[in-house]
Amino acid sequence: MSRVGKQIITVPAGVEVTFVEPTFTAKGPHGTLTRDFLDNVEVRIEGAEITVHPRRNDVKTRALWGTTAALIKNMVTGVHTPFEKKLIVEGVGFKLEVKGSELHMALGFSHPVIKEIPSELTVTADKGNLTVVGIDKEKVGLFANKVRSLKKPEPYKGKGIRYSDEVIRRKQGKKS
Repeated sequence: MSRVGKQIITVPAGVEVTFVEPTFTAKGPHGTLTRDFLDNVEVRIEGAEITVHPRRNDVKTRALWGTTAALIKNMVTGVHTPFEKKLIVEGVGFKLEVKGSELHMALGFSHPVIKEIPSELTVTADKGNLTVVGIDKEKVGLFANKVRSLKKPEPYKGKGIRYSDEVIRRKQGKKS
């Protein structure tokens, strides 16, 4: 039994949800999200509550049960209140700057690193901080992870790009 799949998803005020096999759509004040799901899981919308039930009792269906419920919950939450990831850049000479639909970064390489910002996301950079905001949790997390992977934090001085809630375990370094 899936713990996530058994939970009832409540739809907040101002959000409209529709499910026409196999497409689920959530429309809210911040935008619209649409996703297709496999027919292994049944989605029921009753008033302001959404329930997800498996159609069969096999391994694949049980695996998709919780995944489907989590994806639907993230869609409903995202169109009501957008998701946000904050990144912190530490290091001498490390800079971030948003120019149009591109993120320009100076990360200690011999060349500037330019990353294209997806149209669904809003990215702001100010003095060592980068904020990624969007209604799709998957796209927000993916973009933040791609930016972080360009210069991961190192354990000796903590230089690099890290999440704001991430704790870097520091090493002592060489003894003299």
